[in-house]
Amino acid sequence: MMVTGKPLSAQAEAAQTGTPQTTKSSKASKGLLAFRDLSSGLGQHWLWRSLAMQDIILRYRGSILGPLWLTLSSAIMIAAMGFLYSQIFHLPAAEYVPFLAVGLLTWQFISAMISDGCTVFMSVQHVIQQVRLPYMTHVFRSVFRNVVILGHNAILIPIAFAAVGHPVGWEALLCIPALLVLCINGVWISLLLGMVSARYRDVPPIVAALLQVVFFVTPVFWTVETLGKYRHVGEFNPLFAAIDIVRAPLLGQPVSAHSWAIVGLLTVTGLVVTAEFFRRFRSRIAYWV
Repeated sequence: MMVTGKPLSAQAEAAQTGTPQTTKSSKASKGLLAFRDLSSGLGQHWLWRSLAMQDIILRYRGSILGPLWLTLSSAIMIAAMGFLYSQIFHLPAAEYVPFLAVGLLTWQFISAMISDGCTVFMSVQHVIQQVRLPYMTHVFRSVFRNVVILGHNAILIPIAFAAVGHPVGWEALLCIPALLVLCINGVWISLLLGMVSARYRDVPPIVAALLQVVFFVTPVFWTVETLGKYRHVGEFNPLFAAIDIVRAPLLGQPVSAHSWAIVGLLTVTGLVVTAEFFRRFRSRIAYWV
């Protein structure tokens, strides 16, 4: 039976959980529905991949360069900052430009997943209210869209390395598992921020403001060694750790001693907390958006 006045996704869930349940069975039912949402979202990979590509095409519809504007703007930023800050930090361009290129592109990837995660449900509120789709479909769509954009921009890395004659070794392949871990973190961050932002609309501007501050206090375009005796402050920054596990292998340098441990702890903690949050509040998302 359809319940009037409710979003379609909420009606579907009400139909599945419509029978009276005890508290224990209700928790199990919510957990089962959350798991089905995740598995259904993964199974519909063709859908969220197509929607993500459509997002990028629509964003640059009518443009001559299209998505390459993203790459061009990143190239200009790397060239300008590479020249300026290599002089400020008294570092050779052959050392600083690859460091900046990898760090900046990785930061853009992470910050885009965080900022897009805040609107992952609000931006598709009409879809949520009218079409029955797993919520995770929208989350995977957001993360995959940023992976495609990173793929566009990644072409700048070999160009930057070649321009300054920086060698690349086989250890650079270690950045692949690092990027996979960042994508996993992008999923739980998008899901968590998406739910919180749908409930509290002040969260997206707060996150946007914080990201601007965090960019300058995180060793993205400056090295952690410049902190001197306070180096450990920079090394325990989770965002530095996330960048370090990608940047260090590409530069042929050892990853900081704590980076993988920090990212691993962040990943496990984030997944557990977000899974519980999703189980408890998944049914309310359709009402929040």
